Amino acid sequence: MGVPFDYAPDRPEHIDNILNGLDRYNPETTGVFQDYVSQQCEDRTYDCYANLALLKLYQFNPHLTRDETTTNILVKALTVFPSPDFSLCLHLLPPHILHPSTSTSSSTPAAGDAPLSEAVQKLNTLNNLLASAAYAQFWTTLDGDDLYADLVADVSGFEELVRVRIAASVSQAVREVERGVLEGWLSLQGGEFEKFVGEVCGWAIKDGMVEVPLNKENEAKGTVVRENVKFDQFSQMIKRAYEQPA
Repeated sequence: MGVPFDYAPDRPEHIDNILNGLDRYNPETTGVFQDYVSQQCEDRTYDCYANLALLKLYQFNPHLTRDETTTNILVKALTVFPSPDFSLCLHLLPPHILHPSTSTSSSTPAAGDAPLSEAVQKLNTLNNLLASAAYAQFWTTLDGDDLYADLVADVSGFEELVRVRIAASVSQAVREVERGVLEGWLSLQGGEFEKFVGEVCGWAIKDGMVEVPLNKENEAKGTVVRENVKFDQFSQMIKRAYEQPA
């Protein structure tokens, strides 16, 4: 049996009580959820269900919205790709944030041109790169704009968490990969790369290749397709072919 969507092993009892009661719709709990998001960023835990509850409160109470908390929720969602958490969070944001104005004729920025909108677009770019397995381009994009550094600064261990998820995705697809290619995917070189691959992933490096242990996801299996068609079915089809139309 799979893990329930609303399950989080590190969720504090008081947060669990709010989520399972009517207080989850009480605007006064917004501050509690915001503190919980900060806690997740600091101790590397993650609670998608609680974060979605906070974004829902922001929908009902826009005046309580904190841009920094919103972006931190999105950044945390990036650390658990390829799960759909980022998209779930994205769909709870206001339309003017998701679709910024392209008008430049006015000196006064529209609502969609606010800093939060730009931050969301930037993070969505990172999410699309991860979703398309463009890992090397992900790191290049992340390192190519100072805004990204500001957005992920509050999330402790962001790069390491993403590397672990990339490694998990790679282990599900291949049995071996060239060292140079994997270095680009993980944005690690030399001793740091060898330490991560050996200690964190438990993989071996041999003759310029990184060997991934066999698992149920990357094991090649033959597929045998058998058709269970009875002779009576053929006879009925042939009979109908010779029948004269009425």
